[in-house]
Amino acid sequence: MDTPATDIHFMEQAIALATEAACKQEVPVGAVLVLDNIIIAKGYNQPIATPDPTAHAEIVALRAGAKYLNNYRLLNTTLYVTLEPCAMCVGAMLHARIKRLVFGAYDPKGGAIQSVIKLLDTKQFNHRIEYEGGILAPECGRLLSDFFKAKRLAPKNVH
Repeated sequence: MDTPATDIHFMEQAIALATEAACKQEVPVGAVLVLDNIIIAKGYNQPIATPDPTAHAEIVALRAGAKYLNNYRLLNTTLYVTLEPCAMCVGAMLHARIKRLVFGAYDPKGGAIQSVIKLLDTKQFNHRIEYEGGILAPECGRLLSDFFKAKRLAPKNVH
């Protein structure tokens, strides 16, 4: 199945935000929240800068989207994120009632959609989120691997 051009376009916007996060020495993950083919909110990882352990790209975008719509329910929205979301972010998406999730790279260490656990396949939740993974995965994954490679190669401060 071919990836819709809109999914590629919005994932490219999320990649730009992930790049911005990397420039600020945050783990490069970006997210955009879309309603009726319009970006209504954006976010990138910023737990170090804020300091807030919940400041993942998805949470930042969901919070901004809720403010934009003046509603904690983000009905009929699609969230595009460069990395498979963690359990915390999946919980927030379920509570926000987003309609659809599109993510880039899979996360074999913390992904809660397909990689580690499959939260959105759990039948007990009272809300269902459609999802699609692997959109522009090589580009999204490269941002992460380059970021962590640079971190490993960076000189350590020794006192």
